[in-house]
Amino acid sequence: MAERVLVIGSGGREHALAWKLAQSPQIQQVLVAPGNAGTANCGKISNSEVSVSNHSILAQFCKDHNVGLVVVGPEVPLAAGIVDDLTAAGVPCFGPTAKAAQLEASKSFSKAFMERHGIPTARWGSFTDPQEACSYIRTAEFPALVVKASGLAAGKGVIVARDQDEACQAVMDIMKDKAFGSAGETVVVEELLEGEEVSCLCFSDGSSVSPMPPAQDHKRLQDGDVGPNTGGMGAYCPTPQVSQELLQQIRESVLQKTVDGMKAEGAPYVGVLYAGLMLTKQGPKVLEFNCRFGDPECQVLLPLLKSDLHEVLLNTLNGTLASNPPVWHQDSSAVTVVMASAGYPGSYQKGVPITALPQVQEMNLQVFHAGTALKDGAVVSSGGRVLTVTAVRPSFEAALQAANQGVAAVGFPGAVYRRDIGHRAIAHLNQRRGLTYKDSGVDIAAGNKLVDMIKPLAKATSRAGCNAELGGFAGLFDLKAAGFSDPVLVSGTDGVGTKLKIAQACGQHGGLGQDLVAMCVNDVLAQGAEPLFFLDYFSCGSLDVDVAASVVGGIAKACQMAGCALLGGETAEMPGVYAPGEYDLAGFCVGAVERGALLPRLHDIAEGDLLIGVASSGVHSNGFSLVRKVLERAGLTYSSPAPFGSSGQTVGELLLTPTKIYSRLLLPILRSGAVKAYAHITGGGLLENIPRVLPQELAVDLDASRWSIPPVFSWLQKEGGLSEEEMARTFNCGLGAVLVVAPPDAQRVLRQLQADEQAWVVGSLAHKQPGAEPVAVRNLKHSLCAGSTPGTETGVQQNGGCHGDSSTPRRRTKVAVLISGTGTNLQALIEQAKRPSSSAEIVVVISNRPGVQGLKRASLAGIQTRVVDHKLYGSRAEFDGTIDRVLEEFGVELVCLAGFMRILTGTFVKKWSGKLLNIHPSLLPSFKGVNAQKQALQAGARVSGCTVHFVAEEVDAGAIIVQEAVPVLVSDTEESLCDRIRQAEHRAFPAALELVASGAVKLGEDGRITWKADTQS
Repeated sequence: MAERVLVIGSGGREHALAWKLAQSPQIQQVLVAPGNAGTANCGKISNSEVSVSNHSILAQFCKDHNVGLVVVGPEVPLAAGIVDDLTAAGVPCFGPTAKAAQLEASKSFSKAFMERHGIPTARWGSFTDPQEACSYIRTAEFPALVVKASGLAAGKGVIVARDQDEACQAVMDIMKDKAFGSAGETVVVEELLEGEEVSCLCFSDGSSVSPMPPAQDHKRLQDGDVGPNTGGMGAYCPTPQVSQELLQQIRESVLQKTVDGMKAEGAPYVGVLYAGLMLTKQGPKVLEFNCRFGDPECQVLLPLLKSDLHEVLLNTLNGTLASNPPVWHQDSSAVTVVMASAGYPGSYQKGVPITALPQVQEMNLQVFHAGTALKDGAVVSSGGRVLTVTAVRPSFEAALQAANQGVAAVGFPGAVYRRDIGHRAIAHLNQRRGLTYKDSGVDIAAGNKLVDMIKPLAKATSRAGCNAELGGFAGLFDLKAAGFSDPVLVSGTDGVGTKLKIAQACGQHGGLGQDLVAMCVNDVLAQGAEPLFFLDYFSCGSLDVDVAASVVGGIAKACQMAGCALLGGETAEMPGVYAPGEYDLAGFCVGAVERGALLPRLHDIAEGDLLIGVASSGVHSNGFSLVRKVLERAGLTYSSPAPFGSSGQTVGELLLTPTKIYSRLLLPILRSGAVKAYAHITGGGLLENIPRVLPQELAVDLDASRWSIPPVFSWLQKEGGLSEEEMARTFNCGLGAVLVVAPPDAQRVLRQLQADEQAWVVGSLAHKQPGAEPVAVRNLKHSLCAGSTPGTETGVQQNGGCHGDSSTPRRRTKVAVLISGTGTNLQALIEQAKRPSSSAEIVVVISNRPGVQGLKRASLAGIQTRVVDHKLYGSRAEFDGTIDRVLEEFGVELVCLAGFMRILTGTFVKKWSGKLLNIHPSLLPSFKGVNAQKQALQAGARVSGCTVHFVAEEVDAGAIIVQEAVPVLVSDTEESLCDRIRQAEHRAFPAALELVASGAVKLGEDGRITWKADTQS
């Protein structure tokens, strides 16, 4: 959905936010209030003069200007409750509530909070009396030399004293002399910690956290960390001082604990959480919390963000961060250097001209503006910190060199800047100490512990031919001891796809073991083979022994269920390859079958053979990328109550239902000789897996009304607006296995199966006609709809949905109308869709031009509108992609082009083939293209009219749905003929819409119209 975003603030941080947001194809425009010279009319980015302090005015501005998201940069508006007020007014706003923002707004609250929740921090005291504060400084049993104003002080309210006298003077300056105004009414006195200071930020959706790469700020004005404190003179990211192991520790002991604590105290933290940390000998300790991006940390973090920032912010707001974590560039470093005005942080001159900025951009550097303004079209300074020059390079050293070169190239007389940003990183990298394998992120001791834990689990899977002893270089299997005389070995390998993501997000890992074994064992069965032994591959960035043991324990249990031995495996710890908490799985199964019992028996399979379907347990382990997309569209999290399946279960619990293992059920039946072929319904669903075991001359006829479809599939189809073909090609739709049997054997096989499992005769084989699809699934949509309303009596399929008795409202086809102007045909379509008998529901009107009359028509009719301005996109493909995402957002099934003056790409037309209607002002195939009425008059035609047709890649060449003739009069002018054809269009287009929306007319595979037998007249 192309939308407008408003960024609040005026600094380098806000320029960086706007810059990154503008890269999103979902963003039409980024407004910045008040902004600076860098955000003034820069591509998609422009400044706004709207008041950000009056939240009521701001909310109304957002509604009037279709602002879909507000992103707050600085801390003051957050502490003032801007998120609370805008959210209450119905305007989505990114950032924590005022209550949650107390973590930054009140140092005393923050310290007490950390104490309550066991978050490591310096020892401290909070005081409203300066004498008590000084007494604490002089009597503390630790160096109490850090004095902080409790309130907000623009990042400058911290004084690190050299001795007790200086600390007491700082108290007096803050509390008596009001050095920081009301922010100093309460002071916090802290223990002086020693170590390395780093900034660890994360996104938080109120429940889970997603850490960003660690960064390091430089607060002192001058090289060597001397001079007065500032808002920050530069930063770099990532920091080599923070290993993956340490970052994981920070995530668990600080970031996640903080979010959990805020949630427990009734103030869920949603937004960016910034933890300023000291890396002490006792471990990381929190110096302070900020409730937003740091400045200048933001200017090094966002250039390293690989994901779409707009999507990340929406996932954070929607509570889907765990299932959609941001992705970062792993092979780059970023350095930013701040250029400040002469005299900063004291008094300084404004209006100093700044030049050569375009030349710096040409050096592959990004200049983020802070204290800048435009004067007569030229950039001048207007603040203390004026610019930040950011470089991203493959190494830290290269990035630092490039940033310093960029600063030197800027024309800014008297500018103050540091030349040693990242000096601590250089010192750390230059340290010469003996490395260990663990330093690189590989913990051999943890790996050995895991092996010790899983050895007894593997031993329990021993069977004839194998004792399943782990620890050797390779595993052995004795085929003779297993009873084989003339065996053929059969192997299979597989994984569990993005079901991993759900398990990792839910912290439920054990069931994946059964999924992994089932995916491999069920494949081996397709050759008629008995699974003999199994090997697993578990890879991760940092080994969590408990998680790995849970997964491998599930694998061992599943091997027992399948009757195969867990003969060995590999645990690969690969730092830098996987994000913290992530891992991947692969499985390998080897089976054997006597040579004469191999499946499929292609020469025996014949027309008329029956298909027996065996029930699945649900989605099994395929199609989860689409499942996650549907969940995102539905606004559900894995912890949400499931809208399908058994009550009392969450979405995550139901989706993690393990894949069924069919070996013990099917092997006796396969060995009986009654089964000619067996297909495992895995990736590719019903449409692609059954043909894999059949002769090419045979086709499959399935009837979905013959088997029970689990409710999860009905919900996915309905919520995702998925077509029958998409369902059948992606999911098993309730059948985990399909057997091919001769009709005389069918009932015997069915009884054997039904003794332990649900099974049905679901179809048959027929001769495949030339050009026909190999699999036809009848009644799928009807059966899915019946499954979505269990317990109700369901009638026939109509209008793409289902209906039961007359009291059940039928489902209408969701329609989008694309326009460019006045929308007169749109009005005719709207009036048709309003009729109670209509099969269509117009859910969105999309225009490629803002402010046109058609948008007003839609709004008056209560229809949602979207503007996707083609001028804002660099290519037709990018523009069409945005249109496509809007259509998907609204679950659109049918698209009408009503005066839409853009040529759509072939990719778009192919995707929406059979679902895309256009109207042309002539009787096609005559007078194609523009000026059709003029062409008709010049040709002397006696009859013209209009044509509604399916859109094809060739202009005005698609299959014709409806035509209405209009006689050409002798007295006709181009204008008068156009008027009468337009009246005909207002009749023809609604008629065609009804025909297609009701299912009476469809576009056949051959590109021709197909009609229901009872509808063509």
